[in-house]
This record gives sequence, C-alpha cells and structure tokens, in this order.
Amino acid sequence: MAGWATLWLGGIATLAVLLTLVARTLIPIPWLAALVVAAILAPLVAWSGARLTAQWSRMVRALNDGVLSLKDRDFSMSVTETTRDELGELVSNYNGLGDRLRVERQSLYQRELMLDSVIQTTPLALVLTNSADAVVYSNSSARRLFAEGRKLEGDRFSRYLELAAAPLREAIDRGGDTLFTLEIGGEPEVYHVSQRSFLLNAVPHRLLMLKQLTREINSQEVATWKKVIRVIAHELNNSLAPISSLAHSGQILASAPPDPEQLRRIFSTIEDRARHLAGFIEGYAQFAKLPHPRLAPVSWPVLMERLRAVVSFQLAGSVPARSASFDTAQIEQALINLLKNARESGADPASIELAVNPSAQGFSIEVRDRGPGFSVTALESALVPFYSTKESGTGLGLTLCREIVEAHGGRLRIANRTGGGAIVTLWLPDGS
Repeated sequence: MAGWATLWLGGIATLAVLLTLVARTLIPIPWLAALVVAAILAPLVAWSGARLTAQWSRMVRALNDGVLSLKDRDFSMSVTETTRDELGELVSNYNGLGDRLRVERQSLYQRELMLDSVIQTTPLALVLTNSADAVVYSNSSARRLFAEGRKLEGDRFSRYLELAAAPLREAIDRGGDTLFTLEIGGEPEVYHVSQRSFLLNAVPHRLLMLKQLTREINSQEVATWKKVIRVIAHELNNSLAPISSLAHSGQILASAPPDPEQLRRIFSTIEDRARHLAGFIEGYAQFAKLPHPRLAPVSWPVLMERLRAVVSFQLAGSVPARSASFDTAQIEQALINLLKNARESGADPASIELAVNPSAQGFSIEVRDRGPGFSVTALESALVPFYSTKESGTGLGLTLCREIVEAHGGRLRIANRTGGGAIVTLWLPDGS
C-alpha cells in the first residue's frame, strides 16, 4: 500500500513539473502560469488523496469501533484484514487480542460458575455487603437463614438483621469472631460467625460468614466420650488393680501372726487410692448430674460479694437495682469458672472485669479480660466437652457454663475482644 502511494505521488509530482514548463512557455506571466497549473492539479490531488486514504480511514474506523467494544467488554467483534502492510499487521494483532480475551473470559466464566455452584451448596452462610450496607452477594444458606429463601441482593442488610433472632443480631453487631447459640425449631444450634473487611474495586466491603457447628460439635462429642470412657477405664484399672492386690496381701497377713505396722501401710494405701478414685469420678459426675435450676430472687450486690470471696475481679459500672431470679449456686459456679479461666489464660488480673447490664427481658452478664484471647481452633472447639488448651484442664468449664445457662432458658456467647482479650456473655431471662 505504501509503495503504490509513493509511486502515485511521484507521478503527480512529475506531471506538475511538466505542466509548469508548458505553462511558462505559453503564459509569459509567472504568477498567472503558476495559478493555471495549480487550478489543473488541485482536483487531481484532492481525488488522489481521497482514493489513497479511503482504505486507511475505513480500517482506522473499524479498529476504533473494535477498541470501543473491548472497552465495553464485548470481545466478539473482529476486523477484516485487507492489507499486508503495517496497518494490516495492526489489524491482525487486534484480532488476536480479541480472540485471547474471548477465551479468557469464557474460562473465567466457567470458573466463576463452578465457584458459585460450590458456594451455593455449602452449609456456610455467606453475605457480602458494601459500604452502603447493601447486599452485593449471598448464597442459599444465607438466604434461608435471613430471608426464608428469598433473594437478599440489592437490599440493606440491616433490614434483615432487625428481623433476625436476638442472639444472631447481637453476635453480628458486636463484630469480629463470635461463638453463640441460636434456637431453631426448638433445638439449640451452635454457630460461629466471622466478619472480615476489605477493599473491592477501592470500595470498602464486609464479608460475613456463619458456620453451624452443632453437627461438628456432636460428632466431636461422640469421639470425646469414647476417649473419656477409655480414660475412666484406664484410671479405674490403675486404682482397682493395686487395691485388689493389697486386699489379697491383707488377707494373707490376717491369717499370719499379726503385723500392725504392715497392715497399717496396706490400709493407708487402699484409702489413698480409694480417695483418689472417688475424687476422679466426682469431677466427671458433676457435669453429668447437673440438677434442674431452682429459681429464687437474687440480690446482685450479695452475689458480687460472694464471688469476690472466691476470685478477684473488677466490677465494670454498677449492678442493676432490679433483682433477678435464678439458681444462685449454679450461676455463681458458672461465673467462678469464667473468672478463673480469664485469670488462668495469662490475663493481667487488673484487666479482668465483670459487668451486669439489664434489658427488657433479662440480664446480660459479661466476663472480660485482656489476655491472649481465643485462637480460631479454640473458639470453634470451646464448647466441646473435655476440650482444653491447659495441660491440667478438664475441658468442662465452658461446657458446664453453657449447660447451666441453657437450663435457665438463657444463652452463652463467646468472642474475642477488639484490641485483644476475650469476652464471654451470659444472657439470662428475667425469671421473676
């Protein structure tokens, strides 16, 4: 194309020289001769320029339309290659780019479709909201949990939170990772909520993840109970075997000449092993034989004094003037367990706080500390019986607290505090 254009322009230039020589011969006035030559050549030059640039203009317009299509994410448009010069090479590269983007988009669509299928079938409830609290994405589990299966996208998430159960709403409003119990169909269900904030296209977004742990906790409980049975059997054998041996030795000594000192050692050893066995069994039996709570009016100042006699803590704010109604011994035991857990976690004793907040239908009791808090694994397994992060821990403290609180018709919530530490909340209904 460029060669033909050069040849054509060379011919026009040669014609211009010849016309100039002829005009100078026929017309003695130079400016008039030049004007005549220009008048003859002007239409030819204009026609030649239009012919030479017409194809280039069409190609440039087609490429411009193609680039606009790519900008609008339409990768289906291609340009016909009509020349083999630099412009043709540009058209070929454009078509190759369009084909590559079309393949990448199809591959991305397939991956997104597969990922969406996985997310939609997972029992983990997912809700993505933007800075305006509008729901950008939700899966089927989230729609069943918050809107009875209806679509959430486009609506404000706070609208659904207002209609949600109080434990679920409180756990999400608190932020961060939280473990709480929600009653569904008359059965308590344990949930773990995680919240993460990030930027998506330079816009703040929040991802909410709700995982139901009831089934996992139940399966872990079965495995744990099997382990406990093995531990109890092992401990029983370790205590009963020496007792049986010592009893046999005592029978032999009873038929021989009396040896008071040796008999005293035998009976003392039997007593020690029996006492150890009784203490071991009592520790596990306490969890299994929790009696039904006996509700009675409770004065908050009196309860605080009884707790301070056993474990130290800081009272955050004042206690409610309105009295409560619950089983004092059981709630006191639950709070002692929580306060001791906070102290044994390594938290500064001065940071351990207890707060009591009244509500329209009950009371919220919070035990806070500034210790290391819960790891992700510890938070998910906190309510599994016999799970403990302490070497000498029984793993029954939080499980016993949950049993006590739920026996009162309340609920237990476990979470990490913003800035470090843990917070365990007991909500008790007003039983008066």
